[in-house]
Amino acid sequence: MIMHRYCLALDLKDDAALIAEYEEHHRKVWPEILQSIKDAGIEQMEIYRTGNRLFMIMETNDRFNFEKKAKADAANDKVQQWEKLMWKYQQALPTAKTGEKWVLMEKIFETPAPKGE
Repeated sequence: MIMHRYCLALDLKDDAALIAEYEEHHRKVWPEILQSIKDAGIEQMEIYRTGNRLFMIMETNDRFNFEKKAKADAANDKVQQWEKLMWKYQQALPTAKTGEKWVLMEKIFETPAPKGE
């Protein structure tokens, strides 16, 4: 199975109390959210934070695509509840398009593979 990696960015509101609440929610993500991630073909997801900037890394299998995930999320009441709750803490990047939350990042560097591989 071929794996794909996607990196995305999003900002949190620059408020220490809200950031702490956001992190607490992510220590106990709802089971329905975890299932929706798995069902979409996302094998591994990690979110990192520096200041109020979030960085997400997704490792996906061949079943994953953003359009199918968006459609499935729109039809899932629990995912919609989670997204509404998370938006209390999140804010779009200055470069985001209208209505865009997580922004797909462009890879600009990768170390070369060792010779002979």
